[in-house]
Parts: sequence; C-alpha cells; structure tokens
Amino acid sequence: MNDHDEYAETVGEDGKIAVPDHVQDAIRTLIRWSGDDPQREGLLDTPKRVARAWREYCQGYQEDPAVHLSRQFEEVGGYDEVVLLKDIPFQSHCEHHMAPITGKASIAYMPRNRVVGISKLARVLHAYARRLQIQERLTAEVAQCIWDNLKPHGVAVVIEAQHGCMTGRGVRTPGVGMITSRLIGCFLDDPRSRKEVLGLMGY
Repeated sequence: MNDHDEYAETVGEDGKIAVPDHVQDAIRTLIRWSGDDPQREGLLDTPKRVARAWREYCQGYQEDPAVHLSRQFEEVGGYDEVVLLKDIPFQSHCEHHMAPITGKASIAYMPRNRVVGISKLARVLHAYARRLQIQERLTAEVAQCIWDNLKPHGVAVVIEAQHGCMTGRGVRTPGVGMITSRLIGCFLDDPRSRKEVLGLMGY
C-alpha cells in the first residue's frame, strides 16, 4: 500500500466525499490551537468542509498533466508561428504556509508540425497548480511538460502571482506581484524569438 491508498476517495451516505475521523480530528486540533472551540455550533461541520475543500484544492495530485497533451493535430496548414494562450487565471497553494497563490499565466510554444487544443494548455497549468507548490517550480513544470510531450521548437511560460503568505502574514505587504519565467528551445536560444514571444505576452 502506498502513502495515498489510505486516503483513497470514498463517498459517504450523503453523496459527498467521506472524511476519515483522524483527518477531522487534525482539523479540530488546529481550530483549538488557533484559539477557538471546535464544538461550538458554527464550527461543528468545519472539519469536514475543510477536508473536502483541500481535496479539491489539491486534486492535481490525482492527474497526470501529460494526458492533456496526448491528443495532437498535424493538419495545421503549414502554420509554424507562435501559439500563445495569454493571462490564464489560476489558484494554487504555497507549500511553505499552505496559503493561496493567485495569479495568471501565459503559455506559448512554437509548433513543430503538431498542435493541441488551446484548452489543453490551461489544463496542464491547473493540473500542476492544484498541488502544494512554489511558483518557480510551477513555472518550470508546465514548460517542461509541454516541451517533453509536444516536442516543439520552443516553449515559453510566464507566471505572475500574488502570495497569501506574504500579503496576509509575515511582512504583510499586499499588492505585490511575483513574476517567474521559463524559456526553452528557440525562445531561449534565439533573441528575436524571445523578444517576439515576450512582447506578445506583454512583457
């Protein structure tokens, strides 16, 4: 049995995801440690709600992002210029504080006789984002997945996001955005291609 078998998803009599007692107990402990009473009326069902919410936040662990790129199209009419999906909204959670990361991503590739449906680029992003993340790794994982599976001339991914661990705690500085990028292939090696794709993205 692997680490995830214990938490395999089952459905309770109410038709919702069943939440094991020890998971609910852990959330009650956190509520109590935070200074509230998990037995008061407004918090009685909170452990189940929180657990189910986190299953949804982290559903990317149940996905193989590469699956979204498996259906490819070769009838592109000779098109060999940049394909860009711009400003894709996403939400993730920081692996250091489990606080929200909210932002947008722009994903581009230079096809080599094969393309995918544009929604698949967003699906790859969401599959990685719905895991505990750091923005740097998220950016690299999305780019590498597209590079490995589409085998294009180049891939460019730029992510801009705000981090709850910075805005809601610690330094408490709202309105600050973090930008990360990963360029592979022609977008890294050819200055003209790099300038073109970053310009199309608005950077």
